[in-house]
Amino acid sequence: MDPGRPLSTITVAELVARVEASPARLGAVRLVCIDGPAGSGKTTLAGRLAGALGDVATVVHLEDLYAGWSMTGAVGRLEAGVLRPLAEGRAGAHHRYDWAAERFAPQPTPVPVRPVLLVEGCGSSPRRLDRWTSLRIWVEAPAELRVARGLARDGAELAPQWRRWQTTEAAEFAREDTRMRADLRLDSAAASPAGAFVSLQGTAPGTTAGT
Repeated sequence: MDPGRPLSTITVAELVARVEASPARLGAVRLVCIDGPAGSGKTTLAGRLAGALGDVATVVHLEDLYAGWSMTGAVGRLEAGVLRPLAEGRAGAHHRYDWAAERFAPQPTPVPVRPVLLVEGCGSSPRRLDRWTSLRIWVEAPAELRVARGLARDGAELAPQWRRWQTTEAAEFAREDTRMRADLRLDSAAASPAGAFVSLQGTAPGTTAGT
């Protein structure tokens, strides 16, 4: 982007309005999928959006459905346990993966029927979910920053897993054309007014605001 060109931003309130204006496709539920590479700020965005939406929203973290450091089967578990029931007007549930014990918890985590379901995580917006999805949001940041965020959270000893995961997620995003299919593309690293996100609408893959 041209560094002399004013940045396009979107506030949390504007994001809420965008969600509320989107048609419900998962039964009476608006499914919002927040995708992007690990460490890009998806969880933070989901939390802020959920906080602004209040009791009408539920958040599901896709990493709770990964079988460890693998995306395989996660969307299938989401679809079977959460999305299909919600589409039929019933509460859903999933078994949360215990990363310390390296197994899924036996006790199900309930997902109630609410007007908005926020699903955040790498690989949360594949084409197979398009028929149910009201809004797809892509969040990105430079690779170095993402790794630094992740290792600060998870520990430096997980650096090899993080590097392998970057290869895994890149293949997923290429296969699904995730970034370009997104309805909104946001940069979590670019400086923006307080409470706002920098929008990357119209930017080419791999570019960031101000570069």
